[in-house]
Amino acid sequence: MKKFILLFILFTIPVFAYEVYSPNNFHYTQASDKLLFVIDFSNSMTEYVNNQTKANQVKELMSTILPQISPETEVGLRVYGHTCNFLAYNACRSSELIVPLGFNNSVQIASKLHQLRPKGMTPITYSLKQAVKKDLNEHNGIKHIILLTDGGENCDESPCDYAIALMKQRRDIKIDVIAFDVEGYDDLAQLKCTADVTGGIFSEAKTKVELFRSMENMILPHKKEVEAVILK
Repeated sequence: MKKFILLFILFTIPVFAYEVYSPNNFHYTQASDKLLFVIDFSNSMTEYVNNQTKANQVKELMSTILPQISPETEVGLRVYGHTCNFLAYNACRSSELIVPLGFNNSVQIASKLHQLRPKGMTPITYSLKQAVKKDLNEHNGIKHIILLTDGGENCDESPCDYAIALMKQRRDIKIDVIAFDVEGYDDLAQLKCTADVTGGIFSEAKTKVELFRSMENMILPHKKEVEAVILK
């Protein structure tokens, strides 16, 4: 009996201060697929990587990725840093749901992205809060956010702290993060934490190829089924 009690205690003691969800236990169903892209359009996205601006590489990426997503998945787009504000308060709230979650709106998302120009700051935490509280709030089932950023938070908030607090309240949201050409150790640590505590995927990308591979890996649960054709 004492051995049984000891084993029970050992298996119930938490290993970390917060619970980390395993992507292996994160299941999707066609009826509950909700995918929200949260994309960085801050001023640093005008910088060049491999002879092309980061922003244009992201636009090219999304034009390729969006048609691969199943029509049974509701897809939406939120962007941040796409407006220029001289007041820090406004700059740190430059975040907008450009295309609400919906079916078969890939063309609309690609079109809206094409019109955007990078301008402002990087309010990552505020954008995630808006995504959870407003964009996804009325939707049931599993909700999947893919955050693509080329830098860390610069609005005096912590996406890691927010993710930890969020997981204490609910377990229906997963956040994947692509850090595109991000250099700072602290920034990378914050972004990795944001993905880790929600059971999401964290990926660093330095080139266009790595960027595409990262995104393709993250949309796998939402990809269209490909029918094999056997030629006789």
